[in-house]
Amino acid sequence: MSVIVAKDLVIDFPIYGSTGSRSFKKILMNAATGGALAKDAGERVVVRALDHVSFELKEGDRVGLVGHNGSGKSTLLRVLTGVYEPASGYLEVRGRVTSMLSITLGMDMEATGLENIYLRAQIMGLRRKQIDAMIDEIAEFSGIGEYLNLPMRTYSSGMSMRLAFAISTSIDADIILMDEWLSVGDADFMEKASLRMDNMVKNARIVVLASHNHDLIKKQCNKIITLEHGKVVSVQ
Repeated sequence: MSVIVAKDLVIDFPIYGSTGSRSFKKILMNAATGGALAKDAGERVVVRALDHVSFELKEGDRVGLVGHNGSGKSTLLRVLTGVYEPASGYLEVRGRVTSMLSITLGMDMEATGLENIYLRAQIMGLRRKQIDAMIDEIAEFSGIGEYLNLPMRTYSSGMSMRLAFAISTSIDADIILMDEWLSVGDADFMEKASLRMDNMVKNARIVVLASHNHDLIKKQCNKIITLEHGKVVSVQ
């Protein structure tokens, strides 16, 4: 059973060498749209990006994260992927997680497309035998043909994104985390990419999507969490 449970999550980003300086005044001004200023246990000035955030998600939840820029949406997604470790609080994420936050993470421009399939897929937690079985499908979906055997530095930006998308969406996930809806490639590729994204979301047990597109949130989500200055202000 897939679940996400968060209780009083706190994420602090320390600000070093800022007290009494112009940079500190700048931070104070920026706090109007980002996390709140606070002090941690060591009396360091920190930006509190998430401030005692609590929620519980179960199978079937399609959750939209909404809020202004700097409200904590992307930070929360990165906490759920394990990129950031909470300063305090409790987090349980149960189930296979696929992160769509940075689909080119781990890819090397000097390596071939084929080598990058292995690099990216290993970061996603797959074993070599599993990747071996997926190579043909990934290659076909990406549509980059013989370029698969050439270094990625020879690719156009569109080709690189098509390969990254094909890899990142090639496995079944229990939990999908997205920062905006992915849109990659030319018109033909976008059509089949959209179909694959729809199927991924349909088959996933939990989806968390951060977006400023309220129409998209209404279409894809059955629950909305609103963040403001790092705090959950409403769950609908």
